[in-house]
Amino acid sequence: MSTKRLIVIGGGAAGFFCAVNAARMNPHLEVIILEKTNKLLSKVKVSGGGRCNTTHACFDIMEMSQKYPRGGNFVKKTFHQFFTTDTVKWFEERGVTLKAEDDGRMFPNTDNSQTIIDCLLREAEKYGVKVRMNIEVKRINVHSDSYQDSLFHIQLSTGESTDADSVCIACGGYSKSSMFGWLRELGHTIEEPVPSLFTFNMPGHPITRLMGVSVENTRVKIIGTKLEQEGPLLITHWGLSGPAVLKLSAWGARQLAISHWQFSIFINWLPEHNEQSLQSVFQSLRFDQAAQKIINRNPFGLPQRLWEFLLQHSEVNIEKRWADLATKEQNKLIRSLCACEFAIKGKTTFKEEFVTAGGIYLDEVDANTMMSKKLPNLFFAGEILNVDGITGGFNFQHAWTSGFIAAKNIAFASPDVTK
Repeated sequence: MSTKRLIVIGGGAAGFFCAVNAARMNPHLEVIILEKTNKLLSKVKVSGGGRCNTTHACFDIMEMSQKYPRGGNFVKKTFHQFFTTDTVKWFEERGVTLKAEDDGRMFPNTDNSQTIIDCLLREAEKYGVKVRMNIEVKRINVHSDSYQDSLFHIQLSTGESTDADSVCIACGGYSKSSMFGWLRELGHTIEEPVPSLFTFNMPGHPITRLMGVSVENTRVKIIGTKLEQEGPLLITHWGLSGPAVLKLSAWGARQLAISHWQFSIFINWLPEHNEQSLQSVFQSLRFDQAAQKIINRNPFGLPQRLWEFLLQHSEVNIEKRWADLATKEQNKLIRSLCACEFAIKGKTTFKEEFVTAGGIYLDEVDANTMMSKKLPNLFFAGEILNVDGITGGFNFQHAWTSGFIAAKNIAFASPDVTK
């Protein structure tokens, strides 16, 4: 081929970012995206409730890298080349302003994920990126004369085949180990995939009657492990959700998979307190609120329905006054507030933020270039790598970063490059 050709496998965030940047940096490079479904940028579309949580307002590489249960050391290296500041600038230069919310999540100021999608599609059109949908890659054959020179022969689900000088695999995470077969054939090792970012199921538990109730700050601990997280918690009709649960599911992804998602947790509904400090608070309450009914005096700012549930859970007569609260009842209520135990029986995938832990073994990929250490001119970007972050825009940042680094190194491998 006289013109160098890059084939990007996957039309998601990482794939698109690789394709548009490589095409922009090297106008003489032919860039083709192959997407196996009939939708482009589908995760971008649904992320953040349709607003696209594009990145996170964290501008310290060390702090940011600690938000990745897997791949923290890897992204610590890659972020030096393209970080959150670069993401904000890249989109801003193309007419998309990102805004930060109080919790650090960043969204387009339109609050519409279509803004990000349209921006990427405009770039693809501007730089002549070709997109082919409903085409799955079945196999990649490599013809290599030396480490510097490889030609990829790609077999497609349509029965066709095509050649490429460079390939960037950005097909997202796979939920089953068997789906990685075509990548194993290239000589790469796969970290077994397990779900990350999921909610906790509590089928039939009385607390599910409180569906829709949320608590601004809680601490959730998985009993028998060191795993615990603080943050908002949401009670759903099937169990528990919210940032505290999702973060915990990410950090505990492998451990919880081994237990087949059957485990127990403690919830501290008042993480600023422990049982000892609450004993003092209760002594004051029994004196200061002596004549008040316990049910009418919720002194901790918890949602009223949750307060009533915790009283019943602790077998406290809701008609009692604070002065009449027996020591045994008080101790039980304090326990329910600080270490309320629940059995978890299964998980539900958090649809908008579905992420898989596992993927291409990171020791086999050069973090400085995103190129395979096993095959020249084979690159990886996004979730296909064994990198995953907690909820909050961290997985998209890894997608932008890895896609950009791959693009730069692919583009610079050919002549006539513009920065």
